[in-house]
Amino acid sequence: MKKELPKVYEPQEAEARIYRMWEENGCFEGHRDPDKKPFTIVMPPPNVTGQLHMGHAMDCTLQDILTRFKRMQGYAALWVPGTDHAGIATQIKVEEELRKNEGLSRYDLGREKFLERVWDWKHKYGNRIVEQQKKLGASCDWSRARFTMDEGLSNAVRHVFVSLYKKGLIYKGSRIINWCPHCVTALSDAEVEYKDKPGHLWHLKYPIKGEPGRYVIVATTRPETMLGDTGVAVNPKDERYQDLIGKTCILPLMDREIPIVADEYVDLEFGTGCVKMTPAHDPNDFEVGLRHNLESIRVLDDNGRINQNGGKYEGLDRYEARKVILADLEALGLLEKVEDHQHNVGTCYRCGTDVEPIISAQWFVKMEPLAREALRVVNEGEVKFVPDRFSKIYTNWMENVHDWCISRQLWWGHRIPAWTCEECGHITVSESDPTECEHCHSKHIKQEDDVLDTWFSSALWPFSTLGWPDENSEDYKYFYPTDVLVTGYDIIFFWVARMIFSGCEHTGKPPFHTVFIHGLVRDDKGRKMSKSLGNGIDPLEMADQYGADALRFNLITGNSPGNDMRFYTERCEAMRNFANKIWNASRFLMMNLTIDKCELPAQLELEDKWILSKLNRVIPEVTENMERYELGVAAQKVYDFIWDAYCDWYIELTKTRLQGEDEDSKVRAQQVLCYVLTETLKLLHPFMPFITEEIWQALPHEGDYLMLQQWPEHHVSLDFPEEEKAMELIMDAIRAIRARRAEMNVPPSKKAQLTISTLERSVFEQGIPFLKRLAYASDVKIVEATDEVEAQGMVVVTTHAARLYLPLAELVDLEKEKARVQKELDKNRKELDKLETKLQNPGFVNKAPAQVVEAERERADKLRALLVKLEESMASLS
Repeated sequence: MKKELPKVYEPQEAEARIYRMWEENGCFEGHRDPDKKPFTIVMPPPNVTGQLHMGHAMDCTLQDILTRFKRMQGYAALWVPGTDHAGIATQIKVEEELRKNEGLSRYDLGREKFLERVWDWKHKYGNRIVEQQKKLGASCDWSRARFTMDEGLSNAVRHVFVSLYKKGLIYKGSRIINWCPHCVTALSDAEVEYKDKPGHLWHLKYPIKGEPGRYVIVATTRPETMLGDTGVAVNPKDERYQDLIGKTCILPLMDREIPIVADEYVDLEFGTGCVKMTPAHDPNDFEVGLRHNLESIRVLDDNGRINQNGGKYEGLDRYEARKVILADLEALGLLEKVEDHQHNVGTCYRCGTDVEPIISAQWFVKMEPLAREALRVVNEGEVKFVPDRFSKIYTNWMENVHDWCISRQLWWGHRIPAWTCEECGHITVSESDPTECEHCHSKHIKQEDDVLDTWFSSALWPFSTLGWPDENSEDYKYFYPTDVLVTGYDIIFFWVARMIFSGCEHTGKPPFHTVFIHGLVRDDKGRKMSKSLGNGIDPLEMADQYGADALRFNLITGNSPGNDMRFYTERCEAMRNFANKIWNASRFLMMNLTIDKCELPAQLELEDKWILSKLNRVIPEVTENMERYELGVAAQKVYDFIWDAYCDWYIELTKTRLQGEDEDSKVRAQQVLCYVLTETLKLLHPFMPFITEEIWQALPHEGDYLMLQQWPEHHVSLDFPEEEKAMELIMDAIRAIRARRAEMNVPPSKKAQLTISTLERSVFEQGIPFLKRLAYASDVKIVEATDEVEAQGMVVVTTHAARLYLPLAELVDLEKEKARVQKELDKNRKELDKLETKLQNPGFVNKAPAQVVEAERERADKLRALLVKLEESMASLS
């Protein structure tokens, strides 16, 4: 029974209903099928604290497009969703609520009670972003949704930690690490964002011991760290300081004697050529300190305050201490000078606080052995980046990677599975909780308080979510390695690199064969969306206002791999108009539909062959673009075919048949209209899943859901190159005539005889019905190109295949039209004369802003072009 489509498409009602239908009927589930190839994507797990933003919407849309495409191609498609426990972000969120609502800290509750609060928070709010993803149409297998602290994933984390520890690839040691005084935890190198900030270079005088009046002058951007100085270094090639090497100087304010050492690390050109050495607070100084046996004295505590090693400055915040120290140095005459200095400052990727390098006992992963295989699989093409330029960024980082600090001073997360013996000091590392020291068997053992870096668990995501480390897991054996990772370029180091080396090390295989990198979604001015700028756009608001399909299509059209895109709200409106165009075209077909099966007729008209041939050509092009991850190009081709070829042309070309008396021709037109629309809906479905499913359900069809239909394929039998070329010649003529009539302000209701002079007589004879209807011809006469046509009083329109003659007198009142065109000519000539006089005036050209002058020049060029057209019109009227 034929289903009617409502007059207006209401996405807010339809989208929720359709998604519920898909989900309730298991359309998203990924099943192992020995007769199918698997296609697997794992979702980059959003933070459990997350609120869907435009970057999430972009990422979600790209993954959904690929998954729907591969599902329709016949793959056993699985898109694994999930969320990340987000150690720092979640703990901070819960601590803030605790402090605000109850005036308590986590220490007031204790570790166990605090973690209960975090789990409560997770159960209450952690599903929010999942529901938001569903509104966008995400076709994930939600029955497989994972959380990085699920039991299975937690077991995988312990297994990996123990495995790496036993191989000597995890160790505990005191090294310089990045420390956030606000989050009060260590950070890895990848978690530090460097920002160019204005600052100062302070030149300080350190007195030479035993040489009154002589000083070494050091330059520093962080004078508060001088309290922990244990040496001064100069370059051994620096002739200025040869006699000072081996001597000592006095550290001002602390009155501590420190050595002057020679080390090639010192840049002769920077500052004074003398560098203060603070091994406990600078990674380079730490390395110099190791070479010269310099003492490490830490002078900052975990909250960024001066500690007991800072003498009278103890308790001051690092920046308060800086002011006091500089004032004291100036009072002693030891502040030589101050220079403005722009420098890169490391900031915490979570809170933006300036990071402090400090020496601290932490857990590390040795990266050099792991990086070798991770580099090989990319260099040899086992893992490809799209676009390829990001492979160079990845390679450069991996070749210079430092050991990864994996311990965090948090309570929320995977607690490090290491127990220290309080009697012999031995560390026992175990997958299960031990009851005694494995070395001396003492029962007095204490587990590490720290947890693992969040990225440690998410590095295992592509295989831990599929059942690993159980090598016999059927899902793991069938769906791993996964196929494509879709992610932004901003987490190549955070996550992508770590997944690659983790997959290679623990499974013996790279975790995916392709890394599809997308850019950031910026605002319409090209700025990064942020809370501070207040320029964020809520994707859910866009979806509510325009429909999720319109939002998705906006995000994908014009998008190219790896490049940032600007988000224009107006384009959502344009894409909603596109959805309405498809809806109205479908309603037109439904109102004219008498058939109950969408299949092609045996006999085809010229226009049928044209549209089928065009569709047959666009199918492999779109498929190839999709396979190459050129999703924006693919979307644009589908858009152009629907809007231009199907809606604006083919529907119009068939109206004469649909409204005619020939029942056979009418049915054939319906069959082709229905077939082409159905195949086109399949092409469009990955991009706009909701409206395509809604329309398809109303059309005659086999099967239950469009999303499970077979992807369109090219059919040689539907290639009609000659007919396609012929139809294009007729369409060129129609376009040319309509354009000329529009120039002459001739209304469509005013028809005139059309004479066509052409070498393609047989082609244009087939096009007579279309020329009459669409080129507003009262009659059409076709003559050979060699025949002479009386051109007097005719408007002549030329295409590359024909000359088209229209009797001028039948179209316009010649005298009135001449008067109108002459009036336009006079008005625009006068305007151009004024502009040219202005542009020849040196006073204006030299004094007006450059952009104003340029705008006036552009206006003059446009007026000249308009005058040319008006003169051509006047010539044709004469």
